[in-house]
Amino acid sequence: MEETGGVGGASAYGASLAGGGFDFQKFAKQPHTIVRFLSWIFAIVVFACITAEGFVNKAHSHEAHCVFNQNDSACHYAVGIGVIAFLACFGFLLLDAYLPLMSNAQERKYAVLADLGFSGVWTFLWFVCFCLLASQWGRTSDVRGIPQDAARATIAFSFFSIATWGILTYFALGRYRRGVADVTQNIYAEPPPEQHTPYPSTYAPSAYTPTTYSPYPSSAPDDFQQPPFTPTPQPQGDYQPPNY
Repeated sequence: MEETGGVGGASAYGASLAGGGFDFQKFAKQPHTIVRFLSWIFAIVVFACITAEGFVNKAHSHEAHCVFNQNDSACHYAVGIGVIAFLACFGFLLLDAYLPLMSNAQERKYAVLADLGFSGVWTFLWFVCFCLLASQWGRTSDVRGIPQDAARATIAFSFFSIATWGILTYFALGRYRRGVADVTQNIYAEPPPEQHTPYPSTYAPSAYTPTTYSPYPSSAPDDFQQPPFTPTPQPQGDYQPPNY
């Protein structure tokens, strides 16, 4: 099983979103790293066998032809597939080592999608290569002077490459699905409760002290002062109209 990320914190596509350091021992023990290394070795065997012993010339001819029924296209196809697979394995090994250092989930998504797409396509191309080589080798009638062990090794490791690249496709698909699930979970996760900070000391409200009223009049002297000028009251009596 592949590891799905850090123990705590948000994770996506196989590692924590916060990023982290590179651990070579942990990286070397991961299943997809081991299978990718095997794919790298198988690709070397395929194109090395053909480039070294895949072309021979007959006794009556000075021109070298492919050992697989003298079909040069079959040898060229196997060499091309093997060389590209060799370079791709090396590139994806570096990408796998750099993936935990990526803190952006979108960049990880593109890396995993590239791995998924390339692995799926190369699984199919290795299948075509195996069928082509096996078919042409079955039609080869004269095997005198042909290095048969190299031809059989090429066919065998083409078949092994189908298995390893198929496993890489499965691993990439699993990482992509887990990554989508992790990102979705991080987006729709319940937000943490808001932390209410206390008022600053300069803006702290003063304590409210309610005013109490006594139901009985107080015995303290009344401080109320009369106005300095008061009108003179008119004497009561008969009304006297003013004189004009």
